[in-house]
Amino acid sequence: MKRPELLVPAGSLETLRIAVIYGADAVYIGGEAFGLRAKAKNFTLEEMAEGIAFAHAHRAKVYVTANIFAHNADLAGVREYFAQLRQLKPDALIISDPGVFAIAREVCPDIDRHISTQANNTNYETFLFWYRQGAKRVVCARELTLAQICEIRQHIPDEMEIEAFIHGAMCISYSGRCLLSNYFTGKDANQGECTHPCRWNYAVVEETRPGEYLPVYENERGTYIFNSKDLCMTGHIPDLVKVGIDSLKIEGRMKTALYTATTARTYRRALDDYFTSEALYEQNLSWYEEQISCGTYRQFTTGFFYGKPTQEAQIYENNSFVKNYTYLGIVEGKNAAGHVMVRQRNKFSVGEQIEVMKPDGRNVAVCVRSIQDETGMSLASAPHPKQVLYIDLECPSAFACDQYDILRKKEED
Repeated sequence: MKRPELLVPAGSLETLRIAVIYGADAVYIGGEAFGLRAKAKNFTLEEMAEGIAFAHAHRAKVYVTANIFAHNADLAGVREYFAQLRQLKPDALIISDPGVFAIAREVCPDIDRHISTQANNTNYETFLFWYRQGAKRVVCARELTLAQICEIRQHIPDEMEIEAFIHGAMCISYSGRCLLSNYFTGKDANQGECTHPCRWNYAVVEETRPGEYLPVYENERGTYIFNSKDLCMTGHIPDLVKVGIDSLKIEGRMKTALYTATTARTYRRALDDYFTSEALYEQNLSWYEEQISCGTYRQFTTGFFYGKPTQEAQIYENNSFVKNYTYLGIVEGKNAAGHVMVRQRNKFSVGEQIEVMKPDGRNVAVCVRSIQDETGMSLASAPHPKQVLYIDLECPSAFACDQYDILRKKEED
């Protein structure tokens, strides 16, 4: 069996580095235009060049999303953008629109082209069509079962690659092609500006009774009829491998570095354990479940992989997510006294117990002994986001913090 690639999202240069360090074989990123995550921080061309260099130095690949559905006014900009990407040499472009695909094939023929899930790739003839156009990889529609993916694998050339989402938020609309955001807010999800109306609170109003909400809700707060649970396949790695998926993709370009590290590290361990021995993988199933739950999530489901989801795949009570840990910052280095340097992301205080999350799978409890700012002034707490701090940690013996370790704090029950 072929070992699949672990493909992790990165919404910024910081999360790209974390994704690579915590186990990604490849990352996918967006530039400042023509991708479907306009609200992500995204990458300038300079940051993209730096990120590609970092990933390649660590033997990881970088794929750039250009998966909008283009209008006439977009095409000249797409051509110019691809000419710039040709100089940066990412490993692939992720594309939905046939016109955009044609421009990529013409302008940067040496960069691989992948077909986004947005293109509704639900059958092997579609895969074969894109293969004949020169695509190296097609991303499965979210609506496919494992049996259907296996059938596609049997009908396409061995060298053609299949990618599938295996973790993250699910979209209510078919293959993510949603018009709700455009209808309600004028922000087009297919142009990268989704406002996530599927997570809003809905009720039914009868046409002749405006303002009168009919009692169709699940509880007194309303009904969240479009609000899907999150996809999670940590417990089903053998099935994903056996059907012939070449790339296992995590969703979440708008998530924090803590989410990126948590998902990358958990799936890296699960894959490595499985390819060491299936017995080792089975032995560690509870560890994968425990660790993946340390990131933010909306309960978990297996999506469409084992058949059409039932009502159990939806969350009707609310639109909130589970958050077990708070992200505090990434270790960037140490000063002469050995205190770790971080750019603080959320508040913590002297005397608190926090955790150091390491790429190798360890989570180490430590105590904050002191906090200083860049001037050397002692602080009782760290309330200002992005503030550079030097932290003295009381650690177990023979333990040391290293660059790219993540500091996090467990939420109180």
